[in-house]
Amino acid sequence: MTVTEAATERLIRIGEVARGAGVSVRAVRYYEQQGLLIAERSPSGQRLYQQDAIALVRFFQQMFAAGLTSRRITELLPCWDSGHTDAEQRAMLRAERDRVQAKIDDLQVALARLDQVIAITDTHP
Repeated sequence: MTVTEAATERLIRIGEVARGAGVSVRAVRYYEQQGLLIAERSPSGQRLYQQDAIALVRFFQQMFAAGLTSRRITELLPCWDSGHTDAEQRAMLRAERDRVQAKIDDLQVALARLDQVIAITDTHP
């Protein structure tokens, strides 16, 4: 899809999205390939994104860090976009939340064990 020059004023380039979200341009292209982001094209063929692309990319990064797949994130996008969900989407969201919470709990146990080891090693030169 191409856009007119007047319409491009409110759009941002791929590099701006990448910098704003703290990711590489390659990552932004990957999100587009996965169907997570939609780019418009300038008359010269440059990818252009809505301003909210930065927040979306940050969201994707958070979800990937939490262990979600591209497919699962794609399933979450309608919830993000509209704020409305059906019963199946809510169940999926709750299941993902429970999985992330279990991961956090495991990490907190690991952190406590590391703190114990640090405390022990701090008493010995």
